[in-house]
Amino acid sequence: MPIVDPDVESYLARIAPASDPVARAMEERARSERFPIVGPLVGRLLYLLARGTGARSVFECGSGFGYSALWFARALPPKGRIVLTDSNPDLCAAAREYLARADLLDRADVRTGDGLALLERETGPHDIIFCDIDKRDYPAIHPLLGSRLRPGGLFICDNMLWFGRVARDDERDDDTRGVRELTRLLYADPALHTTVLPLRDGVSVSLRL
Repeated sequence: MPIVDPDVESYLARIAPASDPVARAMEERARSERFPIVGPLVGRLLYLLARGTGARSVFECGSGFGYSALWFARALPPKGRIVLTDSNPDLCAAAREYLARADLLDRADVRTGDGLALLERETGPHDIIFCDIDKRDYPAIHPLLGSRLRPGGLFICDNMLWFGRVARDDERDDDTRGVRELTRLLYADPALHTTVLPLRDGVSVSLRL
């Protein structure tokens, strides 16, 4: 089920400025390897949210080879910092390489390991926490947000409409259940104000009150 009408998504892609050379190389790699990235439409949203809130500290759970981190890092001030996490050391090495090519490595702290475990060790607070891990594990991030996300900070999560499967009653796989449960937790949390944007595969944005 396409979340956004393909003609509308094509239109949005056409009118958006072209990606810079580093982002374009990452997009081409994602296409050739069929590797999931947020893509430039969501990337621009991440930049806008980070820049618009004056974020200085971002923590990513699940960074892959650093595509979303590239957009966040560009939005940060020179002394800002983004923590990238991935359990695959080869992806972490690739993220360092791409960020170095973009002259942004000085804003990045690339850590190899499980994103949730690494976030649990953080004292925080961060201005933004971004989640793009295995969908079945999504609910596990909710209890970690409290002391690690500052008041006025944003929790952002990708794939929150999960190819439309969240809307189908007969979809009961672990990944769909994980996305549904995190959505329920976010909306039920009185310390958060949450909305889900139907952009690409769905992006949730939660403001910590």
